[in-house]
Amino acid sequence: MRSLVYEAIKTKNTSNSKVKDDLVVEAALQININEEPYTVVMRTPNDDLSLIRGLLYAEDIYKGTSDLSIKNVEEHTNGFSIINVTIPPESLGKGYLNKRTLLSVSSCGICGKQQLDDITLSGKPLDHQSSLILSDIHEMYVQMKAHQSLFLATGGSHATAAFDADKKLLSIKEDIGRHNALDKVVGDLLHTRQLKQVACILVSGRVSYEIVSKAFIAKIPLIVAVSACSSLAVDFAKEFGICLIGFSRNEKATIYANPHYIGL
Repeated sequence: MRSLVYEAIKTKNTSNSKVKDDLVVEAALQININEEPYTVVMRTPNDDLSLIRGLLYAEDIYKGTSDLSIKNVEEHTNGFSIINVTIPPESLGKGYLNKRTLLSVSSCGICGKQQLDDITLSGKPLDHQSSLILSDIHEMYVQMKAHQSLFLATGGSHATAAFDADKKLLSIKEDIGRHNALDKVVGDLLHTRQLKQVACILVSGRVSYEIVSKAFIAKIPLIVAVSACSSLAVDFAKEFGICLIGFSRNEKATIYANPHYIGL
């Protein structure tokens, strides 16, 4: 269930009519770790396993290669669900000690971080040599849009698409949350053992710090956005060695960080 039909009244000038609109579903997913509540994520149902795997990877809770033991605890017809993930204590990463105590909503991937230090990352900058040229981006967006069925139906979802160095589409996921879509892609690629092949991700909206940080953790060297980039996203992209491109539309683009990854 990714969309639902709602009745509405559409107005134009002085006339109005009753219509039925497809709306993207936003529902709560409670994630338990070893039977203890960890966080609540507002997401679009479907691909929950990929979302959980990607989120736990990004939060440094579980980066193992073995499949996770996941069990549905509750699942309601309105999309609200509780899922328990069993992780051996010795396999829990340091991120588990920084439990999210607040609601993680679909528009804020860092909600629940309790201290300023919690939103910093450390590690060596990525060092990547890419053969991507700007004209490739249009071709990749064509592939991405062809798979955005939820957006086509509702106009209310975000998408992330991952490509390899040969512009082959490796994964695409949609969600009401921008960072959720990226988590789903990372989780999917972890499952298919293709994460190391990713050379570029395309995102359907704007890029904030959260998107850049998740890309850095997944060692994805190039981010292309159809919309704007925040100041913090650009600052961190420069520091992390990530090429960041915004306003990529109508065969135009603005390169904000590490332009040497791109053949102009």
